[in-house]
Amino acid sequence: MINISSKLVRDAVQELAKLPGIGAKTALRLVLHLLRQDVDTSVMLGNAIVSMRTNIKFCIKCHNIADGDYCHICTNPQRDGSTICIVENIKDVMVIENTGQFKGLYHVLGGIISPMDGIGPSHLNLDNIEKRIVENNVKEVIFALPTTIEGDTTSFYIFKKLKPLNLNITTLARGVAIGDDLEYTDEITLGRSLVNRVMYSV
Repeated sequence: MINISSKLVRDAVQELAKLPGIGAKTALRLVLHLLRQDVDTSVMLGNAIVSMRTNIKFCIKCHNIADGDYCHICTNPQRDGSTICIVENIKDVMVIENTGQFKGLYHVLGGIISPMDGIGPSHLNLDNIEKRIVENNVKEVIFALPTTIEGDTTSFYIFKKLKPLNLNITTLARGVAIGDDLEYTDEITLGRSLVNRVMYSV
């Protein structure tokens, strides 16, 4: 740990260093930067973080982050409700949205099946997926899950669950490299993989 004479600064550095991708040196640099700014800057930052963590909700329909009961995507009348893209996490929604190639809705699982980590189907947001499909007359479900053993296992489990509903089940074209998470795939490649998606097969 860097030798810091002020306990207040040291505490702030230790808390920031807990964030992913931020070590002690980067945390110290951020803290020293804040000390050079007006007090209001730190207050606004602190209030924004507290407000976000206290008031954030998860969409009742798709489990994306939301300021209210439903996210801005589910409440957008311009979105195509007949298509649902199933993703692992909220970051994947952001990545796909950045491609500008998808105009349907999402379903965020909140993880993928991983027996090694003790994560089974019951830990995922799957309770309402069949109801959504039936009630909203969904025509296509797209699997946009990691191209890993865990991702493939999750896709297969959901495929078996949805097969009786008689709808198109597709997956991203393999422009996404095997073993890659969506967040590490460039937007152009991901966009093409969405546009050129193929029927899911086992």
